[in-house]
Amino acid sequence: MNVKENIRIAIYSIQTNLMRSLLTMLGIIIGVASVISIITVGNGGRDYIVGMIREMGSNAIQIGVDATVASNSDYITDKDIEAIKALDSVQYVSPAVMGMGSMSTDSEVGIGILMGGNEYMRYVTSGDCVYGRYFTAAEADAGRAVCVIDTSAALQFFGKKNCVGEYINFTLDGITSSIKIIGVTDMASSFGGDSEQMAEQMKAMGGSAISGGMILVPLKYATAAIGMSDRYDTVYIIAKNESELEEAGNAALNRIRARHNNYDRDCYMLTNMATYIDLLDTVINIFTIFIAAVSAISLIVGGIGVMNIMLVSITERTREIGIRKALGAKTSNILFQFLTESVILCIIGGTIGLLLGVSGAALVSSIMKIPLQVKLSTVVLAIGFSSFIGIIFGVYPARRAAKMPPIEALRRD
Repeated sequence: MNVKENIRIAIYSIQTNLMRSLLTMLGIIIGVASVISIITVGNGGRDYIVGMIREMGSNAIQIGVDATVASNSDYITDKDIEAIKALDSVQYVSPAVMGMGSMSTDSEVGIGILMGGNEYMRYVTSGDCVYGRYFTAAEADAGRAVCVIDTSAALQFFGKKNCVGEYINFTLDGITSSIKIIGVTDMASSFGGDSEQMAEQMKAMGGSAISGGMILVPLKYATAAIGMSDRYDTVYIIAKNESELEEAGNAALNRIRARHNNYDRDCYMLTNMATYIDLLDTVINIFTIFIAAVSAISLIVGGIGVMNIMLVSITERTREIGIRKALGAKTSNILFQFLTESVILCIIGGTIGLLLGVSGAALVSSIMKIPLQVKLSTVVLAIGFSSFIGIIFGVYPARRAAKMPPIEALRRD
């Protein structure tokens, strides 16, 4: 008996006992659907999170001063920044200062986070502005009273995203400055949030009293007008490419230590953004695989169901087996006939599970607002694993049918 004939008989048997076959497939369907959903959502979530971090600057190094160890002379200065700029592996470098105060307009007051940096800080935060522009090198050097504001803060304080040209007041330690908004950037999206949703939630929780946001201003303006120190505890370094990231970070750290002559004290902390990306990627992969493996237990239960129903089918078709053997069918013919039926049963269940799994993943992805990542390897996994289950749990019933003596089979009713 050829393969085509085995498939035809298998499909006929499944159609004849359709309800029983569907119930038998249920374990396979549920198992495959859950595994596919988890893997697909996991891949999409991983790509989204890792991509988001990469957009924030995967070739960035952060060097921070450990305040518990460092003295005042260990903090990073403008001359340190110039020395780091001269390194061959460094593309951009920006010191950073940050302060928390209050932001206000004529009608709104809220919490404000002010970050000061030079014109290269844009590569560390969120890239391009959605409205307006970032401050230029000339504006940064002059310490102009200009800023880039987040869309969430723009919505809360001005009721619109495009607030370029408006002024916002920032108060820190009793010093208030009026700053012109020249750009609006979606910092919330860069950190995985939604600016409009964030603004609505802030308003719903109690009005302008808990409004808040972040603004980015030129470093010299932050240190002069706001009264921040001209010694920095944080510096961001952008390498020319990811392959030079470690080299750039170590070279910059050594340059700072040499200038401050503090090799004997561990005053600085070096953070490699690419390391975080790799670590995050690994953690998400392990978590996804673990959950998928737990869900795959239902596939074993489904396989046991397939084996059980195949044994029942063999009992019902004993005379058929006896007639085939009496007419000259070999043991291998009977074996492959029932093995084919088992595999087809599992493949159909796996295909249905794949469709349900992808549909479920699409629904979850739309709710979570992450990309849907259906990979060819996922499809191959679903069909391949279903076939594997059919073979493993179909071998015993098929062998039992194949080894049945023809005379004994013909005697049964």
